[in-house]
Amino acid sequence: MLDKALCGSKRYWGLIIFLLAIIGVGVLTYGYQLREGLGITGMGRSVSWGFYIAQLTFLVGVAASAVMLVIPYYLHNYKEFGKIAILGEFVAIAAVTMCLLFVLADLGQPQRMFNLILHPTLNSVLFWDMIVLNGYLFLNLIIGWTTLGAEKKGTPPPGWVKPLIYLSIPWAVSIHTVTAFLYSGLPGRGFWLTAVMAPRFLASAFAAGPALLILLALIVRKYTKFDPGAKAIQALAKIVTYAIITFVFLFFCELFTVFYSQIPEHMDHFKYLYMGYDGYGAYVPFMWLSLILAGISIIMLVNPKTRKNEGTLVVACVMVFISTWIDKGMGMISGGFVPDPLHEVHEYIPTLPELTITVGIYAIGALILTVLYKVVVSVREEELA
Repeated sequence: MLDKALCGSKRYWGLIIFLLAIIGVGVLTYGYQLREGLGITGMGRSVSWGFYIAQLTFLVGVAASAVMLVIPYYLHNYKEFGKIAILGEFVAIAAVTMCLLFVLADLGQPQRMFNLILHPTLNSVLFWDMIVLNGYLFLNLIIGWTTLGAEKKGTPPPGWVKPLIYLSIPWAVSIHTVTAFLYSGLPGRGFWLTAVMAPRFLASAFAAGPALLILLALIVRKYTKFDPGAKAIQALAKIVTYAIITFVFLFFCELFTVFYSQIPEHMDHFKYLYMGYDGYGAYVPFMWLSLILAGISIIMLVNPKTRKNEGTLVVACVMVFISTWIDKGMGMISGGFVPDPLHEVHEYIPTLPELTITVGIYAIGALILTVLYKVVVSVREEELA
């Protein structure tokens, strides 16, 4: 079926060439990082995780959100998700691939990844994170490609796929739970030392992932003959609504716990992110923007009129995506490392090479998603012919 990705319009090939150009710039910058080392990044002794791991944290959630399609469609036989489920599974493939690439970028020397395999430490959360991420990638590849191939032939998927589908449901939850445990298992970092870290991660994931999928579904419908279905899009919009409300609720629960307890080690991180600390506050405008966007999007999504209007729904989904990306793709890392356990501030600002490599990896994910969606659209258009 991959041969279908080799045929397309000028718009399709223009997008492919554009993404390849961005990837090329990212690869050249990564070569520079390999040669010079991680010293070209904003990371240092005080901030050992940076923008790369922040993107990993966010994208793991996007990948895990595919389960919000799998559960209704495969477990509860919600037929409206029949057309859109494969789109979610392919988003998961692109997202997990980017996650693994961000890990490679953060390692500095890519050969170090073999240490996890050659010298496994079973009590290491990082080891299990590697297992669940790679396992989830292969599960979605097998499930998505097999079900699409069966659909192309006009036959039901083979019986051996169903156990893998059922396995993918708890696996999806596990990939983001394990990622949350990477943070909450560090007792020296008050910002991350919270039992609601995993629920917060999952809530933001189930908001950002479906929001992205709504946007992608609307793009597919606009530029191709394949219509994922208005009912499916509206059902996803309700999922986004509940998830973003839950995410904001958990945030305020954490805020109450931190400031009511008056424990300085916990309060200082929130002060740094939202009010500034000791004269430093580079992230303050972004974190308040995240809260404002979340609040506005909730109002727009709770109101049936604005949720059912696809124009305002697009705006709300973009707000949800940006809000959760700022919270996890920027604030989560810096908020945990700054200030350090000695209450000293070593502010972390991503450098231009970091940003360039990050954009290059996102372009790789977009390229994978474009090719996979081209195959899906071609198969679906053949069915309509």
